[in-house]
Amino acid sequence: MSGQMLCEVVSAEKQLYSGEVQMFIATAAWGDIGIAYGHAPLLTQLVPGPLRLIKRGGQEEIFYVSGGLLEVQRRMIIVLADAGVRADELELAQAEKAKADALNAVQHQRADMDYAMAAARLAEASAQLRAIRQLRNRAGR
Repeated sequence: MSGQMLCEVVSAEKQLYSGEVQMFIATAAWGDIGIAYGHAPLLTQLVPGPLRLIKRGGQEEIFYVSGGLLEVQRRMIIVLADAGVRADELELAQAEKAKADALNAVQHQRADMDYAMAAARLAEASAQLRAIRQLRNRAGR
């Protein structure tokens, strides 16, 4: 198991991933964070964005999470996601439309609009697009 860590990614709905990884990359509150074997213990908040799991042989899986918590222990990574999905299940057209709608709502504020909610929708749609683009770049599309 040298160089490998057990990784568990779960959301409120289901278990998204369980297995060994060589590298784990996620979007934490202060930016992207990479975790490799031997990383110091850590507990941090995740913001909407992609999770990249690099497995033995360089195989990669990408997920999108809407936020949550990341815990790193000596040989284990645990993600408790608010919600999550495999990036290849996200639809590019839907994410682009959601981003455009949210951006329009933020730019054209009305008195009856919840600005914080519109900004949160914009951040989530942007994060979904980032996950989709990472998946497509990996696949060479």
